[in-house]
Amino acid sequence: MNYFLAILSVVVLSLTACSGSQTNTKAEDRIVSTDPAINLPVQSVQYKVGDLVPTAQVCMVNDAFMGKKQLLVRHEGKDYYGCCEMCKKRIPQEAVVRVAIDPFSKREVDKATASIAITGDQGEVSYFENEANYRNYIKNLNL
Repeated sequence: MNYFLAILSVVVLSLTACSGSQTNTKAEDRIVSTDPAINLPVQSVQYKVGDLVPTAQVCMVNDAFMGKKQLLVRHEGKDYYGCCEMCKKRIPQEAVVRVAIDPFSKREVDKATASIAITGDQGEVSYFENEANYRNYIKNLNL
């Protein structure tokens, strides 16, 4: 009986964890972006600190690169992404999770339209108003 409860607990925890519940990673799935460099097959590239990453592979609630396609949340005509059901609920309800501060210009940027780059060793991301701001920021860091 204890074995059954342990297994049940693991299953329940794995279903409720905020760790990216969508696992669609077929190579033919494409990321849609206005930047042709971002239109790459999902998981076709190993990204590192300093790299621009596909928007659809970022949990915009946790500000983290997840390495696989996330759950799409459309809000006011824009596409946002979250890693779990909790994120899907927060995106339309909380404006604070839909915006960030561009680390170069120090201006507010909408995450749905931002250029997104990995800027932390644990997959943390930063959002930039445009690619020029991203390039200037990275140049200043000497990455």
